[in-house]
Amino acid sequence: MLVVGRLLRGVVAVVAAAGFAGCSSDDPKPDRNTISVDTLRNALLKPADVGPTWKVPTESAAPEQLVSICGADTAPAAVPGKPSVVSAPLSDEGTEGVQSLTQIGLVYEDAVSSATALATLRTVADACPPSAQRPAKTGDREEPAYTETATTSPLEEGAWTGFVTIRNKQYDKAHPATADVAVVALSRGNVVLVEQYAIYRLGKSDASANPQFSSDWQKLVGTTLSRIT
Repeated sequence: MLVVGRLLRGVVAVVAAAGFAGCSSDDPKPDRNTISVDTLRNALLKPADVGPTWKVPTESAAPEQLVSICGADTAPAAVPGKPSVVSAPLSDEGTEGVQSLTQIGLVYEDAVSSATALATLRTVADACPPSAQRPAKTGDREEPAYTETATTSPLEEGAWTGFVTIRNKQYDKAHPATADVAVVALSRGNVVLVEQYAIYRLGKSDASANPQFSSDWQKLVGTTLSRIT
């Protein structure tokens, strides 16, 4: 089970304008819908926020790529538009399997651009085939044969809206292993947050090999969102 650090409580300061006789404040109110690059970067989880065995992997995806939404042999999705990109990949490698968390924040100039980007990613997700079978691979990317299923559902978390694509991969019974992957894309204001949580378990060959998968990815995503104020 994942060990998630204590959530940081957002502190919102309410400033009352002190009125003088015959005068009033004309200071503009801050735009709470605009999220800065620094705010998003600081909100992404660090290894210590997740658990003692998590670390930053030595390799990470190219900055112009996201993650593969549909899985199987599909390429990673391209970053829609021209946002500022911040990322924080994490992994937890053990003798019985591997967990990984890929966090990518896309900061756009305005809410229209972020909404368009989210719609582009949703179009990719809606085109995912419900099931795919792949033969074994050899070489640097050696992998046993497997069957992978995918489903996409709308997702809302407070002011954030988007979708989640859930994938389950079952390997050939001669090489028992299973994988569960959640790809989440959520938008609020001028930002699109893309997170992928994956857990690979060796020696298992059934769809319920990772019973806490659903609660784990929701907890991780929810923790990140709670840090964006």
